[in-house]
Amino acid sequence: MNSPGSRPASPPPADPAPVPGAGATLTAGPVGKPPAGRTDTDPLSRLRRLADLRNLSLVGVLAVLIAVGGFTKPDEFLSTDNLQLVLTQASVIGVVTVGVTFVITSGGIDLSVGAIVALASVWATTLATQDYGLGGILLCAVLVGLGCGLVNGVLIAYGGMVPFIATLAMLASARGLALQISDGKTQVVTVDQVLDLGLPDAYVLGIPPLVMIFAAVTVVGWLVLNRTTFGRRTVAIGGNAEAARLAGIDVKRQRLLLYLLSGLCCGVAAFMLVVLTGSGQNTNGNLYELDAIAAAIIGGTLLSGGRGTITGSVLGVLVFTTITNLFALNNLQSDVQQIAKGAIIVAAVLVQKGRSTP
Repeated sequence: MNSPGSRPASPPPADPAPVPGAGATLTAGPVGKPPAGRTDTDPLSRLRRLADLRNLSLVGVLAVLIAVGGFTKPDEFLSTDNLQLVLTQASVIGVVTVGVTFVITSGGIDLSVGAIVALASVWATTLATQDYGLGGILLCAVLVGLGCGLVNGVLIAYGGMVPFIATLAMLASARGLALQISDGKTQVVTVDQVLDLGLPDAYVLGIPPLVMIFAAVTVVGWLVLNRTTFGRRTVAIGGNAEAARLAGIDVKRQRLLLYLLSGLCCGVAAFMLVVLTGSGQNTNGNLYELDAIAAAIIGGTLLSGGRGTITGSVLGVLVFTTITNLFALNNLQSDVQQIAKGAIIVAAVLVQKGRSTP
């Protein structure tokens, strides 16, 4: 009993109610086993993580196209020479697509890649440049690509221009400059070291050198996007640029580097195109920007940014190149080919929209 005037004894404080999401702990199982609720040991879960359904679907589309080619033109389509041709043609636009994938993943766009390829190929095949041999042609193509990428990056990152407008202006300017340098004429390459790279004698185990360059660019691009800080920053900027800036990422510098990377890929592709055609023309790279963007989109790269996949982009390039080859072998009209490509692009975008809708 409490004495008069004394305060009643207060009950012991009750434990605070747990706040959902705050201080929550996982119930751990036995030592060496994953926490309760996790399914790391489930084989199906592992398979889902390792195999992207979108990539598998593109592989399925490729298989169908190969089956159609084998059925309609078995001797021509399945020949070694034709398969080497398909891979070689895919290599040039594939290198461009790798650079475009990085730009789109960051939430940007680059409409100037085709024009940059044309300008780099023309500049690298002038008589003055050819005097320096293979090294001079390669270096010139790469420097022109980097220069155009630098202009795009500065205008967009530090000039505040919308990527669509800045790269559209570069498209027009680069095409015009390529036409002015070449005077509308085809510049034939006379450097034997360059021309020899396109001959069967230069193949390694039946693989053309251009395909090996494409494979190397693809591997490096995949590693950079998925295994480096540069790749994580690219994805972060595409997901939310303001949040990335608040997290300490130099968004302007990152965007500048991304357009430099795109320009570098264009320069490499221009050199590959010079090897493939043995010339430089102001019409080179025509509609490369549309093919590269389309290949990246159907491969699973979000046009709004925040997600990109090099593997999917490469598969998209192979799908489009195989379609082009099939139409050419079957003497079908190019307008039907463009309609088929357009339908594939629309279907891919609708699938992306459906998956992103909650």
